[in-house]
Amino acid sequence: MARGSFGIKGTGPLIKAMQKKSDLSAVKKVVQLNTSELQRKMQRNATFTKGYATGTTKRSITSSVSDNGFTGEVSPGTHYSPYLIYGTRFMASQDFFRPSFFEQRKQFISDMERIMR
Repeated sequence: MARGSFGIKGTGPLIKAMQKKSDLSAVKKVVQLNTSELQRKMQRNATFTKGYATGTTKRSITSSVSDNGFTGEVSPGTHYSPYLIYGTRFMASQDFFRPSFFEQRKQFISDMERIMR
């Protein structure tokens, strides 16, 4: 049986590049930043002009980050928020949720593409 050995030279830059790509702290930072920005946008858009407005929905909008920093969630806490978002047969929609989400989604995708370069 023959014995042999081999070696690879120049792996230092490759290892450094792989470590840079595997550092996920930038992803966690983007998730945290975009989650808090989405919360601010939703609160800013939750100003209702029709009917009885007390500001309860605006104050109930909360955000949380879970899954070790990889998941962000923003949600209104009032039980009647879906009626405001979608409307009813007696009330027109006063959507504060979807416009904020779609606007922030563009920013999130842009931020993720920037850190992946």
